[in-house]
Amino acid sequence: MRPASEAELSETIRGAGGPLRVVGGGTRGPGNLPGVALETGGLAGVRLYEPGALTLVAGAGTPLAEVEALLAGERQRLAFEVPDLRQLLGREGVSTLGGVAAANAGGPRRVQAGAARDSLIGLRFVDGAGHVVKNGGRVMKNVTGYDLVKLLAGSHGTLGVITEVSLKLQAMPEAETTLIAEGLDDATALTRLRAALGTPYDVSGAAHIGGRTLLRIEGLEGSVAYRAGALRSVLGGDWVLASRAESAALWRQVRDVAPFAGAAGAIWRLVVRPSAAAGIVAALPGARAVYDWGGGLIWLLTEARADVRAAVAGHGHAMLIRPLPGMTVPVFPAEAPAVAALSRGLRAKFDPRGILNAGVMG
Repeated sequence: MRPASEAELSETIRGAGGPLRVVGGGTRGPGNLPGVALETGGLAGVRLYEPGALTLVAGAGTPLAEVEALLAGERQRLAFEVPDLRQLLGREGVSTLGGVAAANAGGPRRVQAGAARDSLIGLRFVDGAGHVVKNGGRVMKNVTGYDLVKLLAGSHGTLGVITEVSLKLQAMPEAETTLIAEGLDDATALTRLRAALGTPYDVSGAAHIGGRTLLRIEGLEGSVAYRAGALRSVLGGDWVLASRAESAALWRQVRDVAPFAGAAGAIWRLVVRPSAAAGIVAALPGARAVYDWGGGLIWLLTEARADVRAAVAGHGHAMLIRPLPGMTVPVFPAEAPAVAALSRGLRAKFDPRGILNAGVMG
């Protein structure tokens, strides 16, 4: 099913006799869900773009690439640097704005600009009873009441089907430089990254990938040069600089977890306390890691079929992104009893029949 309007989507959900599997572009969500496919691609199109106000409103089925091309023409961008996980997951398709919001996607710049939810200023969605709900608007402001924008972002389609998103945008920087250190062990590299993030030099990327330790700085040309020099002085060691196209290529590799694309094994996404990151990976023999967010995000590749969550316990949580064939480990970790009760209550309110992406989050 592919509704062509919000009203048609509402009627479709209201009349559904069983589970519905919400599909955007099919590029990032968990696969193999039960139910009839409900595609959002018919809800596409940019409804409002005001470059001067750094604001965009578009249908949930609008291709991400279309939006990025439109913004690039005005030297603007989405601040949260959306990962492209198609090669990592072995999928095709076209990423959509609704899928990005539903997954709360965010790349390396999250240490500075946050994830998708931090740029969302409004949205429309249809809940599991077929009701159309609107929350937020076209400008950032403080309001009383429920912040459904933040609630829907990261809900993976379990509370409602997003039909439209409103986003604040970011101007593209004049310059970009990446500081590179070679050959540091994981513990040393992550210590350096955390130290850099603790400086006033506004680091917009901090990663350790393939034996390289990377720190990104963006902004006005003179400011970038000054901050890069100051960071090299503060951190010590041998750092070389990569600018513009070379720097951008490095961060695409980090953003898309390029070293693991096509590699055999299970892939996990661990969000942890940065100071614990190196120890977690060391406790998993044979595992390979890409560290982002100064160690706060670990992409893990392992041939083991076991659940890695025991190594993460007390430090964060782990999501199984790509299982090995035959693995029966759940995608999401079990929630604490109080959180699980809250989640059940929210789903009962927004999807009383339990038909939207049933089973995706336990």
